[in-house]
Amino acid sequence: MTPERSGYLVRYTANERTLHWITAITFVLLALSGLALFHPAMFWLSALFGGGQWTRILHPFVGIVMFIAFIALAARVWHHNLLDRDDVQWLRQIDDVLANREDALPQIGRYNAGQKLLFFVMVACLLLLLLTGIGIWRRYFGGAFPVGLIRVSAVLHAFAAFVLIIGIIIHVYAGFWVKGSFSAMVRGTVTLGWAHKHHPKWFREILKR
Repeated sequence: MTPERSGYLVRYTANERTLHWITAITFVLLALSGLALFHPAMFWLSALFGGGQWTRILHPFVGIVMFIAFIALAARVWHHNLLDRDDVQWLRQIDDVLANREDALPQIGRYNAGQKLLFFVMVACLLLLLLTGIGIWRRYFGGAFPVGLIRVSAVLHAFAAFVLIIGIIIHVYAGFWVKGSFSAMVRGTVTLGWAHKHHPKWFREILKR
């Protein structure tokens, strides 16, 4: 029996969920290790990784894993994240969004405008984190860049990490705010009613197939 006939729609494939959770787990590891390296008051977090030396060693390698996983996921879903006129109108009606007046909002595809903007913020932040991370990865690239560029890279790296952490907090909050979103990333499916209510344009596209 197909998911549609059983009353469910496939929202995320097994590969998409795997890449998402790899990205999520590595993000947590990077946030904790990055905070440990960022300020002496948070250095105690390095104990989670075996001490300061291991934290410095593991942080950039975990970052590469996260970048690869996210880019692989982004390549699968980027075409669903392109903004259109309905998204612009959705943003204009942000009061209706916050008040859960979904009937007053434009038809939403697989992702709403907020999710799409967050997607591109994540892409920009991860690209910036990769480039600046290379600049401050002194074990392998310490002699490749002037000191001034390394200092600028460190500041930009911290800024991009801060923006990304805020974005992920919003992402997690929204996932719990809209009931069924979090479980969809666990099971991979959503009910027909959930799809019709929250993403009616995507719902119709799936049924047409």
